[in-house]
Amino acid sequence: MRLTILGSSGSVPAPGNPASGYLLSAPGAPSLLMDMGPGVLAHLQEIQDPNDAHVAFSHLHTDHCADFASLLVWRRFHPTASAPGRNLCFGPTDTPNRLGRLSADDPEGIDDMEDTFAFAPWVSGQPELVDKFTVTPFSVVHPIQAFAMRVEEHGSGATLAYSGDSAYTEALIEAARDVDVFLCEATWGPSCEDKIPGMHICGQDAGRIAAAAGVKKLIVTHIPPWADKEATVAAAARFYDGPIELGVPGMQIDL
Repeated sequence: MRLTILGSSGSVPAPGNPASGYLLSAPGAPSLLMDMGPGVLAHLQEIQDPNDAHVAFSHLHTDHCADFASLLVWRRFHPTASAPGRNLCFGPTDTPNRLGRLSADDPEGIDDMEDTFAFAPWVSGQPELVDKFTVTPFSVVHPIQAFAMRVEEHGSGATLAYSGDSAYTEALIEAARDVDVFLCEATWGPSCEDKIPGMHICGQDAGRIAAAAGVKKLIVTHIPPWADKEATVAAAARFYDGPIELGVPGMQIDL
């Protein structure tokens, strides 16, 4: 299983760094694209055919899903390489409504994605078979319905967890238990002190969660352009003594 980071900027895209988008690939099957924030489709085109990917959304804030409308245009209307069939799409219950409004022609309408994606809503704790991957969602803490994801690749047994966006919760420890790679957000920067509760975590909490879950490698992501990235990674390292990296666009990790 290969992880390619297409974008890792938090809350908004940054110069040279799209908002959230993480691509998992395995030989002989479509890829799995976890989230699709602004700028992700452009980077995806540099890596592979955008049609050859299933899509899984952690939640429906704009920085995690805005490029989906553009993907629908590519899949439907590319003059020489439109999508030959349907792929899978998973996400919160309201995904068809929210994203359908984003791509509808009628201001009051809802664009139906069923011509090009087969959608199923996440059920927390219920594994979903996605070609060569099994994805298990975990309900987490955010102002809207949101999920972390635990992914296992069938051939190798490699495992990865992705926090999505969440405040500190034991569910993140459960999702990340003993994984090979943990992609964990740290929107608040080094410390959560004086930050709004129930929204995000910080570098310190990312380190605490990684240590409690016994993950083999921590990748810190979703840091906004205005936060100190190096200090955030250093804050995580005070609580987690395993290998840590800052998630940057173009990073590839073979698990």
